[in-house]
Amino acid sequence: MLVTLSIRDIVLIDRLDLDFAAGMSVLTGETGAGKSILLDSLSLALGARGDADLVREGASQGQVTAVFDVNGQHPVRAFLQENDVDDDGDVILRRIQTSDGRTRAFVNDQPVSAGLLRQAGSLLVEIHGQHDDRALVDPESHRALIDNFGGLTGDAEKVASLHAAFKNAEKAVIEHERRIEAARNEADYLRSSAEELGVLKPQPGEEEDLAGRRTDMMQVEKIAGDLNEAFETLNGTASPIPELASLLRRLERKSDQVPQLLAQPVRTLAEALDQLEETRSGLESALRETEFDPRELESVEERLFALRAASRKYSVPVDELAALCHRMKTDLADLDAGEDKLSALVDAAEKARAGYDRAAASLSVKRGKAAKALEKAVEVELPDLKLERARFIVEMSSDPDMRARTGIDQLEFHVQTNPGTRPGPMMKVASGGELSRFLLALKVSLADKGSAPTLVFDEIDTGVGGAVAEAIGVRLARLAGNVQVLTVTHAPQVAARAEGHFLIAKEATRPDRVATRVQQIENDHRSEEIARMLAGSVITEEARAAARRLLTAAE
Repeated sequence: MLVTLSIRDIVLIDRLDLDFAAGMSVLTGETGAGKSILLDSLSLALGARGDADLVREGASQGQVTAVFDVNGQHPVRAFLQENDVDDDGDVILRRIQTSDGRTRAFVNDQPVSAGLLRQAGSLLVEIHGQHDDRALVDPESHRALIDNFGGLTGDAEKVASLHAAFKNAEKAVIEHERRIEAARNEADYLRSSAEELGVLKPQPGEEEDLAGRRTDMMQVEKIAGDLNEAFETLNGTASPIPELASLLRRLERKSDQVPQLLAQPVRTLAEALDQLEETRSGLESALRETEFDPRELESVEERLFALRAASRKYSVPVDELAALCHRMKTDLADLDAGEDKLSALVDAAEKARAGYDRAAASLSVKRGKAAKALEKAVEVELPDLKLERARFIVEMSSDPDMRARTGIDQLEFHVQTNPGTRPGPMMKVASGGELSRFLLALKVSLADKGSAPTLVFDEIDTGVGGAVAEAIGVRLARLAGNVQVLTVTHAPQVAARAEGHFLIAKEATRPDRVATRVQQIENDHRSEEIARMLAGSVITEEARAAARRLLTAAE
């Protein structure tokens, strides 16, 4: 429910903070005091279209914040989670309207689009009035209202799921037919190409592997000659190693005679021979590593060139040749076994469509029963609302061939205001006062069937007499047993039924400026306000006594 409404610099409101409770609350005050400004402010916070004229004169921007206390299972929480908006704690909707016409929207202090704010707001609040062109009078919502009233939401979801299934099955048939036709038109090309690629047997990543091996072998080929020449120098017949080894042995035999002369040369020569031997061994090992069959290089190059030629021919990267070959073989298989597969797909589509048809027909029957039940429930409410000669009609048409996600039914709320007149859509046939009473009868009938947690009624009692106003007040109070009800009213009979009463008035803040003020009133103040609503500008003792009687009767 709505727990707090904070308004800053909107039209006549400079600063206003209101706390609301559960049950029914009324907002009263003289004409022009600012009741409509409060509703315009709330609508702005709920995502309504912004307007620079809403900003209080002299201010650069206005702001409205609406705080809602909703349970963890309320649909708005799932909606916020789906849109990556934090939903811990209260749900806070905030809208900033600047004097240059721009607006900014926030949900739980996260910036959001006005559209997302509007969707969230529609899950939290419904606003109903004589000239309301949304909510219950929107024909697009009537089917869902019937489903909620009849407990058919699960059936409707099943129909939607079956509709998606049979549409997907039909799409599979169409796509398979298209593939067969395309394959048939290029069958010869597909066969020759698939055969060619089948012989080639390309593999993903093969080009990179072959190119790397080719580069390595070409580098080895370049250095192999130098390695071989170096190895032959140290290991061949002209190698200096044997001669140096012989010289070392002679010097070693004579080093004992003159050690002071030969010890160092003998040691250095021995080290040099060791290093030469290590070099020879290293060259031998390197030659073994560089050994390759020139025919392998030739084979690698031929394979690489063949893959790249196929890539150019079929206009796909080398790595995609294998996938292309698979698609070609699949297309040929579809062509060869296409009729059998197509027949199976057609059978599946027919079964899916038949399943949808059965579920949609069953839902249609249940909707018809729910529609009749809603008609009776609404018409029970009409006599007390002085619409005893009127009829409420759920106009329902069904076409089994018009398969839609929502089923095969079209539903719209019609009314007949007087016997002998032609029934028609509620918005077109009912007058302003009649429409508001039809809406109230509908809301009472649908009170526990998927309603938003907060309902706002804007002067739906305008133009009605005392008995009708009393009936309206009784029904609003009954609604308040299930949801929070906020009502702007001029009817004392309605105001007396409320649990919370807010008085709206204008107050001069300086000689040339006024501001709207709202005060929650109780006890004697409330009785005095209801007396004013009964008597007008001059409050008599009779009016005060009548006010007290209304409050006592309401209790």
